[in-house]
Amino acid sequence: MDKSYIHSLITLLDDPDPEIFNAVSEKIITQGITVVPLLEGAWGSSDSRIFQERLENLIQTIQFNTVANALTQWKDSESNNLLEGAVLVARLQFPDLSLQPIELEIKKLQKDIWLEINSNLTALEKVRVINHVIFTIHKYEPNTSNFFLPGNHLINHVVETKRGGPIMLAILYAEIAQRLGLPISCVNLPKNFVLAYQDRYRVPAERKGKDPESILFYINPFNNGSVFSRNEIELFLSRQQLEPKPEYFLPCANTTTISQLVFNLIYSLERNGNRSKANEYKKLLQILEKDGEEQG
Repeated sequence: MDKSYIHSLITLLDDPDPEIFNAVSEKIITQGITVVPLLEGAWGSSDSRIFQERLENLIQTIQFNTVANALTQWKDSESNNLLEGAVLVARLQFPDLSLQPIELEIKKLQKDIWLEINSNLTALEKVRVINHVIFTIHKYEPNTSNFFLPGNHLINHVVETKRGGPIMLAILYAEIAQRLGLPISCVNLPKNFVLAYQDRYRVPAERKGKDPESILFYINPFNNGSVFSRNEIELFLSRQQLEPKPEYFLPCANTTTISQLVFNLIYSLERNGNRSKANEYKKLLQILEKDGEEQG
């Protein structure tokens, strides 16, 4: 990056000619995230409110484009994982978010569970160990007192406060379980979000994730990891007057999980009056939903 060239472009941002301003803005935006520190420095050295607003809009655009491009690559990657997707969602709100403290927390939880778990335990016993470590020892809990707090859907906030919403707790739980080699995956149940523990040996490999017979039981991380059966999902759907579709009982794709996370975050932001940020997240949701349409 040629800093002198960027500085020369920045000085033209207060030009009253709209054509010059638009042309300069486009050139700066194409430079990507690396120019943000220079834009922030220019903001601090100016007293012009118009100039500062233009810089703020440019910074916001560049940060959004960076997250949107990364999310598109994540979506299109066969190796996409839940943690990476959740971090990208949080980076739209916290552009400088570091993965390191989140990774350290997950590794700590993973290690504590690994020390207590072994291959002689049944699936249910393994889940009890996970629940004990996450919810009793490390004291993670559902944020029932402030359910619509946007932070409930941001991985960094959940790790810092140890409180979160159904989807983020499910993502955290599934990420740790999968690192331990356990067949636990997210299930996009309407008006809830749960996990499924699959039986590796009950159905052929090509039917994994597609056959309800492969599910041993379900887990609700928003209720301290309580275990329940298919019958209870059917009862829940009946009470909600919802048709029991097959996808309500089976593991969903990671893109579906992150889409639902973004959807719930949008709802929380709107309830809290932050429509500007909600509109940005709606654009991210379009990226994820477009993928779903193409796959369908």
